[in-house]
Amino acid sequence: MLLIADEVQTGLGRTGKMWGVDHWEVVPDIITMGKSLGGGVMPVSSFGARGEIWQVMMEPNPFIHTTTTGGNPLACAAAIAAITVTLEDNLPQMAAEKGFYFKAGLERLAAQFPNFYTNITGCGLLLAQHFHNPQIGYQVASGLFQRGVLVAGTLTNAKTIRIEPPIYISYEQIDTVLNRLEATLQEIPI
Repeated sequence: MLLIADEVQTGLGRTGKMWGVDHWEVVPDIITMGKSLGGGVMPVSSFGARGEIWQVMMEPNPFIHTTTTGGNPLACAAAIAAITVTLEDNLPQMAAEKGFYFKAGLERLAAQFPNFYTNITGCGLLLAQHFHNPQIGYQVASGLFQRGVLVAGTLTNAKTIRIEPPIYISYEQIDTVLNRLEATLQEIPI
């Protein structure tokens, strides 16, 4: 059985490690990547695999695996640039440090408003606020939208609201989000 790690959203530093699976020292057989692979300017995705898996795909007929848009030189250049910046600027470490700071601020607010929150979870800058019910989450998201902060529910439910800022978010911007979140929470009737 093969282990496939879907790192499209969690890869390239977002969680505070190069790959989300690195938090558990897991080495997958296949890894998928995308989103941040294009550096925010080019849609591109990819997958990597151990050598023996590639061998099955390439021998005896390399045309078994085909693609409609594969090999796009502009997308590949964007991916190479994104990987280079991720490594040279140590974006995983940046996400880990800023995520720790951001999560601590969210946890302080959750402790201050226990009637709303059940938990704060996440790694790096892939964070989530868990509420007692979707109505509270909806009110929080709505209040943040009105204050210029974009957040998203999980799937089709507002019980869990995701916070996924860019890795280059500044500490001042994190504080602004936390202040706007606190103002939102203070307006919600208990």
